[in-house]
Amino acid sequence: MQKRLDVITIGEAMTMFVATETGDLRHVERFIKRVAGAELNVATGLARLGLNVGWVSRVGNDSFGQFVLDCLKKEGIDSAGVTLDDRYPTGFQVKSKVDNGTDPIVEYFRKGSAASHLSTDDFIPGYFSSARHLHLSGVAAALSASSYALLDHAATTLKAQGKSISFDPNLRPVLWKSEAEMVEKLNHLAFKADWVLPGLKEGTILTGETTPEGIADFYLEQGVKAVIVKIGADGAWFKTSASEQGTVPAIHVDNVVDTVGAGDGFAVGVISALLEGKTLPQAVARGNKIGSLAIQVQGDSEGLPARHQLSE
Repeated sequence: MQKRLDVITIGEAMTMFVATETGDLRHVERFIKRVAGAELNVATGLARLGLNVGWVSRVGNDSFGQFVLDCLKKEGIDSAGVTLDDRYPTGFQVKSKVDNGTDPIVEYFRKGSAASHLSTDDFIPGYFSSARHLHLSGVAAALSASSYALLDHAATTLKAQGKSISFDPNLRPVLWKSEAEMVEKLNHLAFKADWVLPGLKEGTILTGETTPEGIADFYLEQGVKAVIVKIGADGAWFKTSASEQGTVPAIHVDNVVDTVGAGDGFAVGVISALLEGKTLPQAVARGNKIGSLAIQVQGDSEGLPARHQLSE
């Protein structure tokens, strides 16, 4: 019998080598090995909060791919939707260490990766329909035309089944042929979602609007139920199709260690709280909380809390 899942997400995981010393990456001699990937970060955070999560992807039949599978097992993430690919490798990345709160430098080695060959062949109807929620990100959408087709098919199918869908634009302009294509393709996916979670700059690029309310209205007019706009140090602003709106202040952090993964932590908070039936302001507050925890440690997912660590 198919295991019932709370959430399914689709994406690429890469082995990540994080510098243990600051400075130009070319001079760094020591690294620690971790796993990275926006959608996997979200899956990890949700699993740590006790949700049953499935992650769909392809990894190479190599040491990096086995490392990813080991990480899934450790986190309790269902891997039934992961294909071990004998043809293509698992991607990897190298990340610098910073100590001043700025964004680290990340160099990606993912071209031609196994995950870039995701396609509608990876859509297993029974597996996807076992979940009550689908989370999508603009990263997986940008990997290839076939990967995008998988996300589009999954969103269309699960929406027709009455499942809820969240979408984080997670813009990666370098992976797209043009900004115009990126805007068109990502908005097509966003319009199928119930909850859209852009950053302010992302929202401006995607909608042409410069205010949180303008960005929200752009998506609400297309049938989206709620838009939560991340506005940096000011927290997050939300608006719903019922015209409920407001700002939830950010949580001040004295020591910012690693900014990568903050948006994924925010998504974990919002999605988990809404699936638990909490109000949107409560969900945004949890998003701010987990986002603030994510940036206080080195690594993309190391700061995501377990349920007992989440005081609210």
